[in-house]
Amino acid sequence: MRVDDAWYSGDRGRIARLCGEEQATTSPRRGSWNRRREQPRRPRSRLHVPLPSDIASTSADLLFGDMPVVKVTDTTTQDRLDALLDEGQVQQILHGGAEQGSALSGVYLRATWDRALIDRPILSVVQPDNVAPEFRWGMLRAATLWRELSGSTASTVFRHVERHEPGHILHGLYEGTPDNLGRAVPLSEHTETADLVDGLSNDGVTVDTGIRDLTVAYVPNIGPNRLHRSSPVGRSDFQGIRDLFTSLDDVWTSWLRDIRLARARLIVPDGYLRDYGPGQGSAFDDDREVWHSLRMPPTEGNGITLSQFAIRVEEHQRSAEALMRQAAQSAGYSAQSFGLDGGGQPITATEVDSRDARSMVTRRKKVGYWRHPLAHVLHVMLQLDAVHFGRQIAPERPRVEFGDGVAESEQTTATTLDLLTRAGAVSTATKVRWLHPTWEDEQVDAEVAAILRETGAADVADPGGTYPLAA
Repeated sequence: MRVDDAWYSGDRGRIARLCGEEQATTSPRRGSWNRRREQPRRPRSRLHVPLPSDIASTSADLLFGDMPVVKVTDTTTQDRLDALLDEGQVQQILHGGAEQGSALSGVYLRATWDRALIDRPILSVVQPDNVAPEFRWGMLRAATLWRELSGSTASTVFRHVERHEPGHILHGLYEGTPDNLGRAVPLSEHTETADLVDGLSNDGVTVDTGIRDLTVAYVPNIGPNRLHRSSPVGRSDFQGIRDLFTSLDDVWTSWLRDIRLARARLIVPDGYLRDYGPGQGSAFDDDREVWHSLRMPPTEGNGITLSQFAIRVEEHQRSAEALMRQAAQSAGYSAQSFGLDGGGQPITATEVDSRDARSMVTRRKKVGYWRHPLAHVLHVMLQLDAVHFGRQIAPERPRVEFGDGVAESEQTTATTLDLLTRAGAVSTATKVRWLHPTWEDEQVDAEVAAILRETGAADVADPGGTYPLAA
């Protein structure tokens, strides 16, 4: 996870340290007067192409570019659920979690509450490298989370540890070192954990959730984990392609080196240099227009020479695109998702679906990993809302439905509906639902009635009695 996190961050220093390319910034050099000096070494001009973060961002965009539809059967509960999703900015939270999970093999969703802060449950994402999970038969049964608190120093680190089990959460404050948990201290000794004391039970460490479900859910990025075949932990999209990231950076660095070396340079003989006196050196004035006669034979040809190398643009571009294509394919995505196909020309939704076929398959697989944990944590939020905030709702496990991920153009939709209408294979209600998939039944009924009135079909008796006819 530490390696994948460095690639995801795009920080050249962290990547260099992990790849063993850390370099000194200074080097000893003997001066002209035989004294030791420290002269800054010219930094290595190495470029980094942020393809890893692009892969993670593309994964999140495919999953949560649009909020999935979340439904329950009870109307009052549905209204409250919609409010929780909107006020809690759940789509943004899920999008960020999906991007981080793509890089780090998965994320944890945590439902909690803080009545002093806000009067509703809170959904948050917990990073996988801050969680010690406990699985049974591949299902999460408990999880220990930790975070470093403010006031920590290079030698002393304060950590807040919370263990989630069905029905309760255990809290602890530890004072240790960067690589050691240390000793337990009272929660009241740190400002960030002092507020928890009032909600603890008699043992001084436990908070009762009031529900039976676990308040943490694990979402694997995708499986299986090829490095740990029997593990329920997901795998990173970067697994197996980190060498391609390094090679891509090498290609771009070589390309930049070609550009740097290809800058025009003038090679002039000594006679063209202006001497500034003893110890002052000499220089060439490239803006000077007139030069006096120099002491050199006219046949030697010691004139000014222009030196400028060619830039291997095509070779570098083809190499970079080949590496990007292979990395995208190995991560489970189509080249089209990264702008490597299409040439910038407008294409239809059908063409997008065809070129993005591999990305869509990966998306559907990831949807399967997200759907159940998301439904679980939203059910937990509804239960916490009823138990701790007194909402008069009937908590139930919601149904989470992701869209198809490809938005058809209006022209494509109109053409499809026209062909189905000519074939007599679609009703007016189906056409309205196709055109407006997010509409409620009442809106669909009203639109169907309006269409029937405008087309004159409302005067014809409805043989199925499906929709009320206009008066």
